[in-house]
Amino acid sequence: MFGNGSIMVENVLQKLCDKFDAGHARYRVLHHPAGDRSSESVAKARGTAIGQGAKALVCMAKGNGVKQYVLAVLPADQQADLKKLAHALGATRAGLCSPEEVMELTGCILGAVPPVALHEKLLGVADPSLFTRYEELAFNAGARDVSIIINTEDFHRIVAPKEIPFLRDAEVTEIA
Repeated sequence: MFGNGSIMVENVLQKLCDKFDAGHARYRVLHHPAGDRSSESVAKARGTAIGQGAKALVCMAKGNGVKQYVLAVLPADQQADLKKLAHALGATRAGLCSPEEVMELTGCILGAVPPVALHEKLLGVADPSLFTRYEELAFNAGARDVSIIINTEDFHRIVAPKEIPFLRDAEVTEIA
């Protein structure tokens, strides 16, 4: 997909631990039963709130001369507005990548992608609300049965994603 010489990300958990150790982060690795791809099931397995989850979406933003792979991170109890994300990046549209592209860019299957861009072609972005709600963030660390729980300030400082508001607005229901 990326031409000859492209290298898939490997040893995801070790790379994450190395990065967080180098930044003196307060974190722990948690092994737990594999959940399905839902944020609710993995939060229950971890013993954390759903909103502590850092959901990572691997996207492609394009249009207006932009063609950029993006790792878009948001609280797991929220939904992304990919149009907002695309416009903030100067593109006209954004969509989720295929499972094959996700594997190539992250070394992970869907549901196991950490919120840290480890591939040079991935631009890491996060919705600012990720950093304001909980003292700790939790996320899958390359597999569905292993998570990292990390101090939010340490994650913010070490990963330093580009901050872009891209949450879907809450649905407003009118009562007649």
